[in-house]
Amino acid sequence: MARAKGRTKARGSAPVREPSPRPGESAVAEQKESNVVEIPSKITVRDLAEKLGKSPVEVIKVLMSFGVMAPITQEIDFDTASIVAEEFGIELQPEGSSEKEEEQEESVLTLRQKILKMEKEENLKPRPPVVAVLGHVDHGKTTLLDAIRNTRVAEKEAGGITQHIGAYQVRVGDHKITFLDTPGHAAFTAMRARGAQATDIAIIVVAADDGVMPQTKEAINHVRAAQVPIIVALNKIDKPEANPDRVKQQLADLGLVPEDWGGDTIVVPISAKKRIGLDELLENILLVAEVHGIKANPKARAMGTVLEGMVEKGRGPVATLLVQNGTLHVGDFIVAGEAAGRVRAMFDDRGKPIKKARPSQPVQVMGLSEVPTAGDIFEAVESLEKAREIARKRKEARLAREAQPDQGSLSLEELYERFREGSVKELRLIIRADVQGSIDPIIDSLKELSSGDLKIRVLHAETGNVTESDVMLAMASKAIIIGFNVGVDPAARKLADKNGVDIRLYDVIYKLVEDVDKALKGMLEPEEREVVIGHARVQAVFKLRQGTAAGCLVTDGVIRRNANIRVLRNGEEIFSGKISSLKRFKENVNEVKNGFECGVTLEGFNDFQEGDILEAFQIEKG
Repeated sequence: MARAKGRTKARGSAPVREPSPRPGESAVAEQKESNVVEIPSKITVRDLAEKLGKSPVEVIKVLMSFGVMAPITQEIDFDTASIVAEEFGIELQPEGSSEKEEEQEESVLTLRQKILKMEKEENLKPRPPVVAVLGHVDHGKTTLLDAIRNTRVAEKEAGGITQHIGAYQVRVGDHKITFLDTPGHAAFTAMRARGAQATDIAIIVVAADDGVMPQTKEAINHVRAAQVPIIVALNKIDKPEANPDRVKQQLADLGLVPEDWGGDTIVVPISAKKRIGLDELLENILLVAEVHGIKANPKARAMGTVLEGMVEKGRGPVATLLVQNGTLHVGDFIVAGEAAGRVRAMFDDRGKPIKKARPSQPVQVMGLSEVPTAGDIFEAVESLEKAREIARKRKEARLAREAQPDQGSLSLEELYERFREGSVKELRLIIRADVQGSIDPIIDSLKELSSGDLKIRVLHAETGNVTESDVMLAMASKAIIIGFNVGVDPAARKLADKNGVDIRLYDVIYKLVEDVDKALKGMLEPEEREVVIGHARVQAVFKLRQGTAAGCLVTDGVIRRNANIRVLRNGEEIFSGKISSLKRFKENVNEVKNGFECGVTLEGFNDFQEGDILEAFQIEKG
């Protein structure tokens, strides 16, 4: 397999050169047991020197001897720090490493983690890496996927590609790579929220002429939360206005320091449109896959993730499956989420009928009883009866979960109790603020609250209202959403209420910081919180003697006479107050349900416009 020239390490890897044996090394080994220092997963050169009791100059000299040029403020990973410490006869240990093992046992494992845990090492073989391409909407994700597909998939296919199934494999020398046609980081995280992490490596596409955009930052934060290795594809380098150095600086500011700047992030200059740099990008994907040891047991019963599901005319329920362990055969009995059946037919990514599918291969299958949901786990079982039994139990479990609040979610009030139980080691936050100038003071103030045992980790911070994407990230990462001077999109509120995601809104930074501080100390009392009960759309506006009435259609939930009303226009809140009258035709009523029309007047508000959304909410304790 070809390798990128001059490459000495991939993202997250330590320098490849091993320290040479020195006289007295056995004495050093005896000393190690009593000379152990704990450090975080990433640490600056200055802080490492302080931990080791050495001067920064001594540490920098050791790094230089291994070919790593790192200034005093540069962050290095744990593996690199360990090699430096070994030169001084000191052993490093990750902070809280013993607790992490316990936490891993208690947390919900992704499918990939379950596979590695249940299979014996001698049965595991390398498998093709599964890659998702993410980034800003206009930076060339689709063009890149199409360029790779057209140059690699159809090379030896006379008829080209016959159908699109949401994923495909390409061949690079003697190796294969699987690409997912994910529509974006929201779908990436939605799968993870269901426990299905299908992706091994994420490519972040950034346009060299445009730079890092808010959607790029969001994608990076989603991938980091999933702990998936990142490769940056620096696209559109052929454009006259391209400025790669500016983009690399923006990436470095986000903690993705390019390799040629002394960091560990692989940045590959490409032009998807002119097909420049594609071979180097593919080679680097294989390099990262090799470093991370992506493996599966091809002889086991098939397991994997549902990528897509649909009903096709003449074919019935059809599902696109990604095999992540074992080999799937035509005739196998499978259960996918709440669907069960027997594989009657199977097709590869070119629409060609096949008899079996090996690890990392995407296939389209027929024979399921119903359409599974994207992100569902599928597995092969010994009989159709067993498959149906598992599907039935999963449905019963889902209905039971829906009947009560999500116990897996975390509220700020529950934080300290969960910490004492040992099920939480850090407070994960997603922050939304009205302006960029508010975000840094909030983050700085919150990070000062971290105690020795319970840390605060900000997964994502951005301006604007709380979105569905934020809620999905919170679901997948068991995080809490903090909003400062912002609102919540109706769809995000609905999803959060359904899944028990805690959204806290503030208009004073002091109160925000105080609540988090109290939560960390176990002193936070249950708060009064908003519960959205319904929405109505203004369809007509009527002038009355004493004001203005809105003729509305209730679009979901219920509008109650005693509820509070928030008026939303183009997603922005323009008024919040009480209902003064609620009518059906000419009669006063206490409530109007989904699908019915009503007339509404509000206390102190007359500026209705067609298309406004009325959001009804109540204040509840807890």
